[in-house]
Amino acid sequence: MNRHFDRLVELIAKLPGIGPRHATRVVLALLNRSPAQVHELADAIAQLPKAIQLCRQCFNVSEDGHCAICKDSLRQEESVLIVEKISDLQAMERNALWKGRYHVLGGNIDPVGSGNHGQLHIAELKQRLTSLIETHGKAEAVLATGTDTAGEATSLYLKRELGDIDGLLVTRLGRGLATGAHLEYADELTLKHAVDSRK
Repeated sequence: MNRHFDRLVELIAKLPGIGPRHATRVVLALLNRSPAQVHELADAIAQLPKAIQLCRQCFNVSEDGHCAICKDSLRQEESVLIVEKISDLQAMERNALWKGRYHVLGGNIDPVGSGNHGQLHIAELKQRLTSLIETHGKAEAVLATGTDTAGEATSLYLKRELGDIDGLLVTRLGRGLATGAHLEYADELTLKHAVDSRK
């Protein structure tokens, strides 16, 4: 095979959820596009680090340092839904189930103890919740991590970390999410039950 082809397959295969066979199909599909379409895609990828930023408050995608959700004055500021990934936030927003704010951790805690706690946005979360309590007198942190082993480990860690903050109610999404399920793949009814029966 062509070395450039092989290199492109290798790079695309490093993306989450894409293996070598899928990456090969992507490269072959790009070969069938016009040069203008390929250049447009390449240009959008090249601009990615500058054009898309993370919100300074919740770590969702934004254009100017604060996402549209954090700017929305109609959202319940003192209720914060804590998710692992931006795609989890998007799943909740797609179904318009949550009226509060969000906080994206940027991953989950490895249950075998790789010590990745410091890579997550937990310190920022604690500071944000403390500030909300100072402003509103109370706040709610809703743990919406996955129900797989890593999600449960993250939830337990957060309960321990947040449990000693006075004025903070810590809840977890309730029934509706099966063990091992990922939030981003759940249907609207399942997510609605999970939000309504948080405990």
